[in-house]
Amino acid sequence: MMRWLRTLPLVVVALLAVAGAEAADLPKIFDLAVGDPARREKYSTVAPDVIVDTTRGDTITPDVVAARLDGVQVVLIGETHTSREFHRVQARMTRALQARGRKVIIGLEMFPAPEQPSLDAWNQRLYSEEGFVKLARWYEHWGYNWQLYREIFLHARDNGMPMYAVNGPRDVVAAVRRKGYAGLTDDEKKFLPPAIQYDDADHLTVFKAAIGDGDAAHGMTADAWKSMAASQTTWDGAMAWHSFKALERHPDPKSIVVILVGSGHVIYGVGIERQLKAWFKGGIASIVPVPAQTDDGTAIPQVRSSYANFVWGLPKDDSAPYPRLGISTRSSGPADGQREIIMIEPDSIGARAGFKVKDVLVSLDGHSIVDREVFMRLMSVKEWGDGASFVVKRGEEQVTIPVVFTRTPARTDGGAK
Repeated sequence: MMRWLRTLPLVVVALLAVAGAEAADLPKIFDLAVGDPARREKYSTVAPDVIVDTTRGDTITPDVVAARLDGVQVVLIGETHTSREFHRVQARMTRALQARGRKVIIGLEMFPAPEQPSLDAWNQRLYSEEGFVKLARWYEHWGYNWQLYREIFLHARDNGMPMYAVNGPRDVVAAVRRKGYAGLTDDEKKFLPPAIQYDDADHLTVFKAAIGDGDAAHGMTADAWKSMAASQTTWDGAMAWHSFKALERHPDPKSIVVILVGSGHVIYGVGIERQLKAWFKGGIASIVPVPAQTDDGTAIPQVRSSYANFVWGLPKDDSAPYPRLGISTRSSGPADGQREIIMIEPDSIGARAGFKVKDVLVSLDGHSIVDREVFMRLMSVKEWGDGASFVVKRGEEQVTIPVVFTRTPARTDGGAK
């Protein structure tokens, strides 16, 4: 799976969305004939630092994008959570919209709606930066390094851009996957919209392409795909609903909600945008950055024009700015906050260090890992080149696993040939 779901030399040419253009050998996710019928058979070119309006086919600047959003009240800006380049685009667009005279309201995938009091305190300057990260439980709700988002949060607070928690609670989304939306209790439904549109063919096509053909998809039944897609759709519906409610709280005609969210919820208009259109008739637009190359070096010279309203080309992200183990975990028991490893990415730091599926994380550098928040907070202070000592429970044994956070496998021959 490409890292952006976790989401070229600059020679400026005429970047036109030309009907009938032949697709390059693109990764499937960038070449789906879904979404807006007027654009899905066309292509838009991708180049670093170049922004293309996929409807008009011209190349524009951030300030022109802001001008073309004059009739829009909700704009979705997709991200790869671990990419500084994607967050740079988000920060640049919020500034451009504010300079245009818009009243910018920021909707955040990072927080579930029940956490809104913490964001209210941030908006009102009642929390210090350190206090906010701790008291809002950043590393419990989100987990990605705070430094990646810091500039956006500080700029919003200092410039009067209110921030809203728009996501649904994890336990509610998990309940939808178990028993369906119709089976939810009234208490579970209170953080979701009155209705969510499930079973959309285009959404399922995009979702399957995003998951890819790797181990995560191997052997999955039609019912399993449907269940997983329903979870994604529930996230979409919750974020659409709470963004709409945030806009209602700011009835100024110059108000615009900017939703910062993973690109998988934005592309082709089949995620949040599709859900939002069920009850919101105002203008909606999407801005999605696209790297010029995938993680493995495959070029992305163009994308389907229905991918987003505005495609913002980025240079290839060579690596994450902060180290990550490349493992996925869950609670090791109903009453136990310790984390059990359920998946390990191939050739990740965790795989190279010797972690195994079903290992239970006990400690990191002598600090007990009692829950997800503690684990993510301990990881957040690690820099590239640092070392760490993990203790895991493997069966009935405790095993110590030394880790060195390097971008590439460590050489064992001293570098000599």
